[in-house]
Amino acid sequence: MLKLVNRITVLASIFHKNSTSFHAEKVFFPTFMLLFALNLQAQTWADDIACIVYSHCSNCHSPGNIAPISLMNYAEAYDARYDIQGAVTNREMPPWKSDPTFAHHVGERLLTDEEIALIDAWVNNGAPEGIAGNAPPSPVFSSTEEIQNPDLTVKIPTYTIPSVLQNDLYRVFAIPASLPGNRFITGIEVIPGNRSVVHHVLVYQDSTGQALAQDAADPLPGYTAFGGIGVFGAKLIGAWVPGSGAEFFPTNMGIHLPQNTAIVLQIHYPVDGAGQMDSTRINFQLSDGSLREVAIAPVLNHSTSMTNGPLTVPANQVKTFQEQYTVPVQVTLLAIGPHAHLICTSMKAFGVTFQGDTIPFIDIPEWDFHWQGSYKFQKPIKISPLTKLYGFATYDNTENNPDNPNSPPQTVNLGEATTDEMMLFYFSYTGYQPGDENMVIDTTSHTPHHLDCETITVISALENPVQVFDFQVFPNPAGDYLTIEKSFEAATRLRLTNFSGHVVLDEKLTFPSEKISLAALPTGIYAASLFLENGQFVGSRRVLVVR
Repeated sequence: MLKLVNRITVLASIFHKNSTSFHAEKVFFPTFMLLFALNLQAQTWADDIACIVYSHCSNCHSPGNIAPISLMNYAEAYDARYDIQGAVTNREMPPWKSDPTFAHHVGERLLTDEEIALIDAWVNNGAPEGIAGNAPPSPVFSSTEEIQNPDLTVKIPTYTIPSVLQNDLYRVFAIPASLPGNRFITGIEVIPGNRSVVHHVLVYQDSTGQALAQDAADPLPGYTAFGGIGVFGAKLIGAWVPGSGAEFFPTNMGIHLPQNTAIVLQIHYPVDGAGQMDSTRINFQLSDGSLREVAIAPVLNHSTSMTNGPLTVPANQVKTFQEQYTVPVQVTLLAIGPHAHLICTSMKAFGVTFQGDTIPFIDIPEWDFHWQGSYKFQKPIKISPLTKLYGFATYDNTENNPDNPNSPPQTVNLGEATTDEMMLFYFSYTGYQPGDENMVIDTTSHTPHHLDCETITVISALENPVQVFDFQVFPNPAGDYLTIEKSFEAATRLRLTNFSGHVVLDEKLTFPSEKISLAALPTGIYAASLFLENGQFVGSRRVLVVR
């Protein structure tokens, strides 16, 4: 283990339950105090920053990979220091859209508040290198495949991306599986043929023949489709994004793969990949035994479970849609995969049991079509009969949305095209068996560091810590009331605003714990903001009201 020097003393009091939160409004105070403490002694690349970059950035920011700059040594990091600072302090990088304060998933790509503060302080202090010998060696990324003896490999024909692209390209390739009989997929590994141009890959199986027909009708390899693969009845079976590896199902579980099927890949090629070639392939680990079948289906969807549809967003409007489904039998959930297009700005899903308990699945407060995928639960989730599944998504069809494909905004309807929209929550599930909920898929709360390198250790508190102005809201989702619980005595004002920015509630709070009536509010997502009496902003929490 490479042991770096423990060099800083920070406020122990800042490590309250929100200190690892994903959102800036929840971490402002901890980050501010960390910066104060970190500036007591300047950070260096060798002792503090190299470990963070090599552990969380270099796997994509390296030669031949999708990221636009390489971060494999001090010189490269120094040249990109301001880009790094902006990306990590805005929590744009590493790319992980799910809020970990709502639900945890396998392989979370997140920096801690401490790591962000270290990078910020390092850049602000001139980004010094320090003693070069103290830095861990640069990582070496192996080309070894995880499924080394695949039972099935499918490969797209060598494809040359058009030399001129006006927009990102979503190309679909259909390849017959040519199986001797029915099988179960127990492991799947996407291997990009050109990592510098493959942004993400969605993998489907299609037994209808439609994808093969569309591929054959196009004179070039594959065919173009944006939202999905343009096939009714195809089933999603996997996804790949930069930094991800092979996916394996729990013991004795797998996805049924019929004999007469095609493997269909939708590959996202960014516009700057024009003129380059790709030959992506997939390795499968298969079983011909009797396994527990895993299904992947859009249980919450815009066709059969939307409660306030249809999915139409008029120009210059912001709308939130709700989907609901009551689970009829006992099942085990393994993963969730939200899907929408360009004007979507947030997606959230959870379950409410018959007894009224909330089961969090996923919350993506800043939806980005370009960073979507499947999110596996760290432990399988047992879902009892009569549990209600809820999905919410907000769509911003105004000029304030930089991803709006229309200028000026135009009415957006349900559809597969770039300018259309969708609202799907795919669930990976199987029939429940006793003990499923006790299986552990992953318990890692933070990406393991390169060579087990370390950066900082919290060792003590300052003698006179500054008061932390923190608060919690519950229950969330809320019904007819919301409890505000503060960690301080000072009087405050609570303002609740809807997604149109209108204040729908404004009340003075006197006591550390107070119950607020929400009976007059309709179903929707609201921002609960707290202010001190002098107007100082304390923080904001997203609140979901369900009727």
